[in-house]
Amino acid sequence: MLELRDVRVQYGEVQALHGINIRVDAGETVVLVGANGAGKSTTLRAISSLVPCAQGEILLEGQRIDKLPAHRLVQLGVIHVPEGRQVFPQMTVSENLDLGAYFCRDAHEKGRRLDRVWQLFPVLSQRRNQSAGTLSGGEQQMLAIGRGLMANPRLLMLDEPSLGLAPVLVDGIFDVLIELNRQGTTLLLVEQNANVALSIAHRGYVLETGVIVKHGMAGDLLDDEQVRQAYLGY
Repeated sequence: MLELRDVRVQYGEVQALHGINIRVDAGETVVLVGANGAGKSTTLRAISSLVPCAQGEILLEGQRIDKLPAHRLVQLGVIHVPEGRQVFPQMTVSENLDLGAYFCRDAHEKGRRLDRVWQLFPVLSQRRNQSAGTLSGGEQQMLAIGRGLMANPRLLMLDEPSLGLAPVLVDGIFDVLIELNRQGTTLLLVEQNANVALSIAHRGYVLETGVIVKHGMAGDLLDDEQVRQAYLGY
């Protein structure tokens, strides 16, 4: 579904990605792991056209997308849930979700998508008329994911979905990600909780200072001594 070929990204004189190659097949969950500053978020931002590629190609189902504007990628079903949730705090839960379906003009289809979000996150249904800024951190993360689902993603990219959440909420978020993938949504996940992320993924890539140093099946990375010591804490 998605392929990055020799992608390089620069912020001014600083090179953030040094020619990375990544593949995400339809129906997979793929995780990017690495320390802060490794280039994980930059990778997602490059795919979303939020930062330009200095070199290389990004392809969606064989067609280049690295020159397209960000809103065109949303229309193509490439949806990015950014780090830090970034909900619209003064708007209600329902209004935030409605923005996620901005390009959908079919009221019945929009209703179907909304029902799916309510089913996955029942607490959001109970808070539908509540301002997003008054939600807990976990509820805001649910809302950010739900807003992404309202765009009916073919590829859903999530940046640090567990950041700052209590362990019980982390379990709930990852249970939803497992269910989304089971339903057919392809996932590309950036996550510092590498142990949990690799446990639900099919494959993974390890980034260090803008370079992919390891990649393979998620189970193999979990068993890799270097990966365990550097990212899993044991």
